[in-house]
Amino acid sequence: MNFCSECGSAVALRVPEGDHLPRHVCPDCGTIHYQNPKMVVGCIPEWEDKVLLCRRAIEPRYGLWTLPAGFMENGETTLEGATRETWEEAGARIEAGGLYALYNLPHINQVYFIFRARLLDLNFQPGVESLETRLFTEAEIPWDEIAFRTVRATLEQYFGDRRTGLFDFHFGDIRTC
Repeated sequence: MNFCSECGSAVALRVPEGDHLPRHVCPDCGTIHYQNPKMVVGCIPEWEDKVLLCRRAIEPRYGLWTLPAGFMENGETTLEGATRETWEEAGARIEAGGLYALYNLPHINQVYFIFRARLLDLNFQPGVESLETRLFTEAEIPWDEIAFRTVRATLEQYFGDRRTGLFDFHFGDIRTC
C-alpha cells in the first residue's frame, strides 16, 4: 500500500501506539490501514458416491482441478459465499450442509472454510472461471492434477470419513504451498 484510501496521502509503515505490528499509517489523517487474512469459502458438492470438481480456467493453477471455492465478499456470510462460489464456478444448485473443514494458510494470509453440500440436480456447467465441471468417485479423482494442498487435504479427509461413515470437522494449518 502506498497511499491512504481516506485522504490520498502517502502512507508510512510503522507500529501504531498501542499495537505491536507494523501497519500502513497515514501521517496526515491518522488512518491506520489494517491488512488482514482473506477468507476463501467453498463446498464439497456431493451426488451419491461422487463429488463435483472444477477444472480451473484462471491462474493460479490454470487447468488443474479444484473444489468450487473463492474469496468471500463483503456483506455475505461464509455459507452464502460458499453457495455463491459453487454457483459461479460450477453452475451448481446446492443445499449446503455444515462446515466440514477450516484451514489456516498463514504464509499467504488466507483462511479456507469448506462446507459439505448436496447437489440438488445434475444441471451444472462450467462458469467463467472453469474450463470443465465433472463428478468424480474417489477412484476417479485426478490426484496428480489437484490445484491446491487445501483441496487435496479436504478430499483425502472427505473420502476417509466416507469409508468410516463418520464425518468429522477438520481443522489445520498448511504452512507451505
